[in-house]
Order: sequence, then C-alpha cells, then structure tokens
Amino acid sequence: MTQATYRTNLAELRGVQKSGAGEPAYLRWVNRPLGARAAALAFRIGLTPNAVTAISGTLSLAGLVAVALGGTRPEVAVAATILLLAGFALDSADGQLARLAGMGSRSGEWLDHVVDSIRLPLAHLAIAVCLYFADAPLWAVGASLGFSIVASVWFFAATLATQLLDRSQPRPQPVREPATAPAWVSFAKLPFDTAALFFLILLLPLMPVFLVGYSALLVLTLAAALIALRRKYNSLRRETV
Repeated sequence: MTQATYRTNLAELRGVQKSGAGEPAYLRWVNRPLGARAAALAFRIGLTPNAVTAISGTLSLAGLVAVALGGTRPEVAVAATILLLAGFALDSADGQLARLAGMGSRSGEWLDHVVDSIRLPLAHLAIAVCLYFADAPLWAVGASLGFSIVASVWFFAATLATQLLDRSQPRPQPVREPATAPAWVSFAKLPFDTAALFFLILLLPLMPVFLVGYSALLVLTLAAALIALRRKYNSLRRETV
C-alpha cells in the first residue's frame, strides 16, 4: 500500500513537472527527477518543505566542511561530492514537495533562496581554504575567492532582476526559455550547472588537473555572468521606457 501510494505521488509530480527546456543537463535530467523521488518519499514520512530545505543545507554544509578540511584526500573528495550532490537533489525536492502537499509559501521560497545564496559562494570559499592548506599557488586561492564573489553577484542580480521584471508590468511576462529548446542547449549550459562544480571537487586530489579545470570554469562563468547581467539590464531598461 505504501509503495503504491509513493508511486502515485511520484506520478503526480511527474505530471506537473516543468519541461526543463533550456536548463542545464544535469539539473534537467538527473537532479530534478532525483528531487521528485525525494519529495515523494518526504511526503510519505510527513516532512515539511522547510524541513527538506534544512536537510539540504545541512548535507551541503557537511560536504563543504569536508572539502575545506581534507578535500585533497581521495576518500574525502568522494564523500564530499556525494554529500553535495545529495544536498543539491534535496534543493530541488523542497519546492516539489511544496507543490505536492499544497504547502507552498513565500516564506518557504525565501528560505530556499537564502540557502541557495549561501551554498555556492561557500563552496568556493571551502575550496580556497583547501587550496591554502594544500600549499597551492596563491593565485589559485585568490581565484577561488574571486569565484565566490562572481557566484554571489550573479545569483543576487539574476534573482532581483527576475523579481523586478515580474512586477514591473501587469501584463503576462514573456517566456524566458522556449518550450521547445533543443537538447544541445541543456548540454551547452552544463558547465554552469551547480553540479559541475561539485563533480570538479573529485579532482582535488589531482591538484594540477583540478586547477586547470577550475580555472577554465571560472573564465566561462565570468563570461556567461557578464552576458547574462547585460541582458537583464537591457530587459529592465526596456521596461522603464
């Protein structure tokens, strides 16, 4: 009976799932389905969306502490990546649970955004601490600190722009991503998926390889952030004329 109900809940979530068109590949095809399974299970055992958010944040924090204190050890890097990916999956589960249980609220959405705004910058700070204690080049430590600023600014600016655009006009807002965006768009955005950084942590024990990959990710992210912020600015500017 429990299993049948779980399957019913999971089918219900799949029925109202966003198309995911244009979203990064891991988020679209892996993280969101994992979040749906976690949400259906959380519903069965009576967890609230805020409780799932708290568990997500706790797992992420545990993974980041592991990165900071011993990320260059292979077993620690693997454990930290698992914790971070689990926290990321639950980050998708809380919103799905809210829809399934009819418990959506602005306070819950705010809490989810607060955890998100902490998780990614803190990931780069944890990497910076790990690199410092591993005697990595100082430029790499500085790059991690700079990456945390880029991640924080991009997240805040994009979130605020979306809120301003949504309330600037009473008319329906245009769709941000085409519903029929081809699959290649999702794969092209894969480097900007949060999971890409978490998987990169697996390379910390191979420091030279990690530094190459991490530096490339920083350059790509900075370029994408500048383009995205310019687009948001132009969109907001058009709304005022």
